[in-house]
Amino acid sequence: MTYSGRNKFDSFQIIRSSGEDDNHINKKLPKELLLRILSYLDVVSLCRCAQVSKLWNVLALDGSNWQRIDLFEFQTDVEGPVIDNISHRCGGFLRQLSLRGCESIGDGSMKTLAQSCPNIEDLNLNKCKKVTDQTCQALGRRCSKLQRINLDSCPSITDISLKSLSDGCPMLTHVNVSWCQSVTENGVEALARSCPKLKSFICRGCKNVNDRAVSCLATYCPDLQVLNVQGCDTLTDESIAKLGPAMRRLCVSGCSNLTDASLQALAVHCPDLQTLELASCGQLTDSGFQALARSCRLLERMDLEECVLITDATLVHLAMGCPLLEKLTLSHCELITDFGIKQLSMAPCAAKHLTVLGLDNCPLVTDGALEHLAACEKLQLIELYDCQLVTRHAIRKLRGHLPNIKVHAYFAPVTPPAARAAAPRYCRCCNII
Repeated sequence: MTYSGRNKFDSFQIIRSSGEDDNHINKKLPKELLLRILSYLDVVSLCRCAQVSKLWNVLALDGSNWQRIDLFEFQTDVEGPVIDNISHRCGGFLRQLSLRGCESIGDGSMKTLAQSCPNIEDLNLNKCKKVTDQTCQALGRRCSKLQRINLDSCPSITDISLKSLSDGCPMLTHVNVSWCQSVTENGVEALARSCPKLKSFICRGCKNVNDRAVSCLATYCPDLQVLNVQGCDTLTDESIAKLGPAMRRLCVSGCSNLTDASLQALAVHCPDLQTLELASCGQLTDSGFQALARSCRLLERMDLEECVLITDATLVHLAMGCPLLEKLTLSHCELITDFGIKQLSMAPCAAKHLTVLGLDNCPLVTDGALEHLAACEKLQLIELYDCQLVTRHAIRKLRGHLPNIKVHAYFAPVTPPAARAAAPRYCRCCNII
């Protein structure tokens, strides 16, 4: 690799030292040990070592040192020839490659990668916006050992990609097609039927993913542990009810058609849930959370933002049934009061685990809530934006009990007296009227 100030990744042609390989370390250590030491270095360090001597050039560029490559730090420099050179250099040794954010990479280079590196297992193409279905077709033909692929924010990806991957990559366990808005239930069904080992499927923002798609995942992928269908707003209770006991992390935020029936089904079929995100699921009530808390006692993280129908009763249920709760978001839950916070603060989770609590836009929460939270010794962050009944004095008092806590709050400027309000006033931030 030419290591110049203009572009670290112009080529993989290495500048060799003209000196002899007579360094002391080369005489004392066998080549096998030197190779093992070099295997711990990152990409840049390996390229620097390759310029030390002829021997080090050979050792540093040995394919065994290039099994895992992450080019995120160099994304603006990475273009097609770089991937071509990496592919030829690494060959069958390459197992893991991250091109996250490398927007200049296109299908041509990915075809070369698929042909030269058939043993790749983990490929991250997040925000590689020039990548299309042709890349996945090449991977499906050549890379049968592929287990993890991230196509997040690759807008040209369609069902053709999922069909190609399902045909040629039966070992897939983790797939992310978030914001690939051309993906539909047809592609998801093909993937689910051919990849029974799938453990994680993430499709945030894929509005064409519907009940049929989720039902296929639940039916054909019994080991599914992670499902993120945020924004798939046509989903109903019917598909959520089919999820199985392997489920650990579920995000259905923005799925506004879901009702308490979904929570009751999760309580029955997914007792080992650890993370549950339900933001903007406005039909959920205290009754559903009562059923959930009775069965899902391993819950650690919950996002209930804009679950506008829940009251203090939900906090009572969570306090009693979820002793491992670490992070809880209640933003815009406008019926929550100090009483609910008090119940939460006395729960087993509050003393041992609760670290983050979101109370933005909870208008009934007052200084009294912060007095109760002073007992939560593990609390690291509390969010209080637009909690108009919480004062600076109460926040200072809370910090007296919990000196390391971060408090995010905003206090609107005081309205000026009527006599002065009529006069022009300057903004202190930008010095304009």
